[in-house]
Amino acid sequence: MATRLPGNEAPGCNTDDMRMIHGFYRKLYRDAVPMIQSVKAGDAKHRTAVAAHLDEITDSLHNHHRSEDLLLWDTLSARAPSCAIHVEQMKAQHTEVGSLLDQAETLIPRWRESGAPTDADALVEAIEAVRDKLFVHLGNEEEQILPVASVAMRQREWDLIGKHARSAIPGNRRLMNLGYILDSMTPEAGAVWIRANLPAPIRLIYRLVGKRQFEAEQRVLHPGAV
Repeated sequence: MATRLPGNEAPGCNTDDMRMIHGFYRKLYRDAVPMIQSVKAGDAKHRTAVAAHLDEITDSLHNHHRSEDLLLWDTLSARAPSCAIHVEQMKAQHTEVGSLLDQAETLIPRWRESGAPTDADALVEAIEAVRDKLFVHLGNEEEQILPVASVAMRQREWDLIGKHARSAIPGNRRLMNLGYILDSMTPEAGAVWIRANLPAPIRLIYRLVGKRQFEAEQRVLHPGAV
C-alpha cells in the first residue's frame, strides 16, 4: 500500500509517458540488428551512419536508466515498501542491461573501422543480447512498477524523470528524437500524442523542419527502403 504524502497533496500521477518511451526503445532495438545486417561489404558511408545511430541509442538507453536510478527507485521504495522487492529486481536488471550495453559499445567502433563480417556478427550478437534482456525488463517494469508509481508518486515528481532524461539530448538532436518517437507509434496514435503533448509552435517546427530531417536520416540508414 502506498504511503500518503505529508500535507494536503495526495499521491497519484499519470505514467503513460513511460509506456510511450518503452515503445520507442522497443522499436529502436527491434530495428537495430536488421540495420546492421543491411550494410553491404565495403559500404563505409552506410556503416558509419549505422554505427553513429547505434552509439546514439546506447547512450540514450544508458541515460534513460540513469534517470530512473536517480529519481524513481528510492522514492518508490519509501512510498510503497511492499514494492521494494520489485524495485531491487529493476535495479538488478538495469545493471545487467548496462553491462550488455557496455559490451556493445566496445564493438561498435571496431565494426565501424573494420567492416569485417566477424566484427559485424559479434556486434549483432551483442545487440541481440541487449534487446532480449531489455524487452524482459520493460515488460516487468510495466507490470510491476508503473501501477504502483501511479498511486504512490506526485505528478511533479514523476515528470522530473522525463525532464532529467530529456536534458541529456543534444539540442541539435531533439527534433530527430521526436521523429523516432513518432516512428514508434501508428500514424493515428502519433497524431493524437503530438497534439496532446507539444505546443503548436513545436508541432509547426517539426512539420516544417524536423520531419524532413528525420526522413533524410532514414534514407541514409535504410538506403533504398525509404
